[in-house]
Amino acid sequence: MIVYVYKSSRREDMYLYLMKKDNFDIIPKELKDLFGVATLALFFDLNEKKGLARADIEKVKSALLEEGFYLQLPPKPENLLIHQEVFFD
Repeated sequence: MIVYVYKSSRREDMYLYLMKKDNFDIIPKELKDLFGVATLALFFDLNEKKGLARADIEKVKSALLEEGFYLQLPPKPENLLIHQEVFFD
């Protein structure tokens, strides 16, 4: 399963995975508006991957097969208050 990964022009670390290159017709208008201009970042065979850096590979496969796309959102910001002992000791 070849996957095409596009980077968002509007949000850092937001990526859109598609099974067909440049197949943006399946993406809801609201998501297109939020995503902005999509720039092809990379493509690869998902079946040859054992894992992905920031996404669960099984969720990606499932979303691609059911929805036709997978949206990878930016990671949640780290709560620096958890590490307060570093700042207040």
